Amino acid sequence: MVDKLANTLRLTAVDERASKAGLYKGMALTDARAQFEHLDIAFASPRKDAALLDSIADWCDRYTPLVAIDEPHGIILDMTGCIHLFGDEISLLKDMHKRLHQRGMIVRSALATSAAAARALARYSPGGIFSENDQEPGLFALPLHSLEIEESHLAGLKRAGLRSVGDVVILPRAALTARFGARLVNRLDALFGRASEPISPRRIVPFCMVERRLAEPLIVMDAVEQILLSLSEELFRCLQQRVEGAREVEASFFRADGNVRRISIQTGRPITGTKTLLRLLKERLSTLSDPLDAGYGFDILRLAAVRTERSQAIQKSLDNRAQETEEINTLVDRLSIRLGNARVLRAVPADTHIPERAVSLEPAVKAKQNSPLEWVADHHLANPPERPIRLFEPPERIDAIFELPDAAPAQFVWRRVRHTIVLAEGPERIAPEWWREHAGALTRDYYRLEDSSGKRFWVFREGLHERGNPNPRWYLHGLFA
Repeated sequence: MVDKLANTLRLTAVDERASKAGLYKGMALTDARAQFEHLDIAFASPRKDAALLDSIADWCDRYTPLVAIDEPHGIILDMTGCIHLFGDEISLLKDMHKRLHQRGMIVRSALATSAAAARALARYSPGGIFSENDQEPGLFALPLHSLEIEESHLAGLKRAGLRSVGDVVILPRAALTARFGARLVNRLDALFGRASEPISPRRIVPFCMVERRLAEPLIVMDAVEQILLSLSEELFRCLQQRVEGAREVEASFFRADGNVRRISIQTGRPITGTKTLLRLLKERLSTLSDPLDAGYGFDILRLAAVRTERSQAIQKSLDNRAQETEEINTLVDRLSIRLGNARVLRAVPADTHIPERAVSLEPAVKAKQNSPLEWVADHHLANPPERPIRLFEPPERIDAIFELPDAAPAQFVWRRVRHTIVLAEGPERIAPEWWREHAGALTRDYYRLEDSSGKRFWVFREGLHERGNPNPRWYLHGLFA
């Protein structure tokens, strides 16, 4: 493999035959061709390599949900609690190597008690399974460059006559830190389990997950639906023990040829029933631009609750309001699946006293349940609202006539129509948010006005007379129903 490094074509990877012939990574292409005139080369493609690594990492989800990318060509799997699904460690590695070899890949792996030790043993040793007893001797035998420290520090260790990790780890820690820095000591602590280096999974670890591993790949979609029905029952039994419902469920389909297809379903409320989940799943499958294809068959089917929320028992009300709310939530879920989450929005209250910022729009399936807006709506059933539901964005300018500078307007002209005020309430003073607004933002005084024809308006005066603003502007911000 060849790539351009510092304006020079150099070897970035060599196969086993080239390595035995004396070629090495970083060697100039001209030097390599001086030794072998007919050299078979291929130009490196980091993007394609990263895409291939991502697809392999997706495929590795069949072994554990904790999968992390170890750039540039490694993958780290946390197999804690998963090995028994494959019998033992030997069976697990045999299955992994066999499947990857069938796809033309050469793999070297190591199974150790920590991610740092497994990574080093896989990269700089023949690999294998290392128990707690034989892991330390394997680490002692690793070469110095397995420490992955700066070249200057690596050269210093070699000048001191050190040749392996075992030669370094027995030296006093204080002397190593003073001479080579803290990175070397931290690296040694990670390799020998004295410090943990947690991995960062590339996917969200689900709260609850159920799966079915099939002895023979499954092609018939009717049978797939039956398995999904069984899995959903298991999933909701698991969530029921936690007194939770699923807000986001991910269905994963692992094909026998290594392809993995995932379908995510998000809901506007926590669901706890199998029928609801299957109905939404069918709805989602029917809207896919690329239909689900079994290919050579699915050998693993999985359902995972990625996002959950505490569920509450719903008491049916006498006026059927609870039933109507349930029907609306079901409609929201179906529309979100068909049209996309970004096209079905729900108003969510914001923590601000500025009227035009008091409500924001979020995807309905992501908005939290029991929002303060629902309480506000119920509260206003018995009392007239203090603010209108409909606001103009931006507020519309009006020409106001008032008797006193700080009083409500007696008349105003809006859209070339004059309104004579017979009733006024206010003011409600709202100061600007100084941490958001510009330096010239002014205080507002809001009034609720009713004209001679019974129409009600919400207007405000921008600026105060006593603060040196002789001609404050008036705006109409909203209309009451």
